[in-house]
Amino acid sequence: MAGQFDMKTRPPADTVDVILETTDPDLSWTWSYILTALEIPHHILAEDNAFHLLVPVEFTPLALREISGYLAEGRDRPPGRPPPGPEKAGVQPPTLLLMGALLLFYAVTGPWAGNSIWFQAGAGDSQAILQQYEWYRLITALTLHANLLHLLSNCLLGGFLLHYFFLLTGTGLGLFALLLASALGNLINVLLHGPGHLFVGFSTAVFAVIGMLSMLSYTGKSRPIASQTLAPLMASAALLAMLGSAGERTDLGAHLFGLLCGLLTGKILSLPLIKMLRPSLVFQMTLFSVALGLVAISWMLALR
Repeated sequence: MAGQFDMKTRPPADTVDVILETTDPDLSWTWSYILTALEIPHHILAEDNAFHLLVPVEFTPLALREISGYLAEGRDRPPGRPPPGPEKAGVQPPTLLLMGALLLFYAVTGPWAGNSIWFQAGAGDSQAILQQYEWYRLITALTLHANLLHLLSNCLLGGFLLHYFFLLTGTGLGLFALLLASALGNLINVLLHGPGHLFVGFSTAVFAVIGMLSMLSYTGKSRPIASQTLAPLMASAALLAMLGSAGERTDLGAHLFGLLCGLLTGKILSLPLIKMLRPSLVFQMTLFSVALGLVAISWMLALR
């Protein structure tokens, strides 16, 4: 007899042992996969808002010994289970290329200057956005930086965060979500400031990534709904206080709304449908192309 045995109710107590009782479905199925691979009969019984893993009494010592040995070796996945995530083994996100592109673009545009065609055409300008409907500035402003220190700080922190974010979401979905959350954060900031507000920099995107990573890290089936919302919000607020509110010329509004839009986008990224589409190469490549296309079109409109 191997694998799960059939039963509709809990058998007599002297015939089976409960070797695991948990509210975490993933843990119960992990133990079940281990026992199945070892051909040890068992059954998962959902009862009293918990999962009970039952094995016949004669198999209890063997089951506990094998599971203890398996867990002691540090293997955190059951046998035969493929590693999660859309990125294939050996494939790394192009984070260095993206950060390198910002550095190269800065070499072309230089620091913020009033007579620079790049900043005249592409810098965030709330008056131009609200009154002349130059919405593309919400995106082009992300690629411009006031000075070299501004650029390097965004690249160092942003590059580190983006690498792990892309590992979770895949490059195409991650880049598209990043662009969407950043542009929305800039838009909210513009609407609240009104005409006369100027802004540039990738920092809105950096805080959007912090928000998305926080939400993706805390959202899970085994956590209470309140924890899924409050924990990432508090973690993000702490990071905002530490990283995003210092300095004379810091655009706190851009950081705050980038963070909040990141939290919202992260919640969308954690939806089952999005998770199901993540491993699709076509899906990832399509969104990657759309994201790059939006940046290119935005600059074409700015320089037309």
